[in-house]
Amino acid sequence: MGYFLAKTLLTALVVAGVSELSRRYSMVAALLASLPLTSILAFAWMYAEQKDATAVTELSYSIFWLVLPSLAFFLLLPLLLKTGANFYLALFLSCAGMALFYGAYVYALQRFGVTL
Repeated sequence: MGYFLAKTLLTALVVAGVSELSRRYSMVAALLASLPLTSILAFAWMYAEQKDATAVTELSYSIFWLVLPSLAFFLLLPLLLKTGANFYLALFLSCAGMALFYGAYVYALQRFGVTL
């Protein structure tokens, strides 16, 4: 239980740190947020627990294929906000659009024989 709490605390501190940095240094916060922090932390925790490089490799490969559809979110959100949409509505619609793109993208990958 202590290990889980330590992982949770460290991960939360990274996210909170990026949020706090964005108040003063938006470019630095954007740089940190654009890093695959979730993936890096997941790889580190996964390897620390399992010592299995193959599992990390498989996860990394799957993440590679799923990065493209996640970018739809970062295109949709500013577009919706610039049109004057309410922030929460724009956030919801961006997430929904990204989810739809994920579905279509995974379907297309499967048609080309890529398994995740």
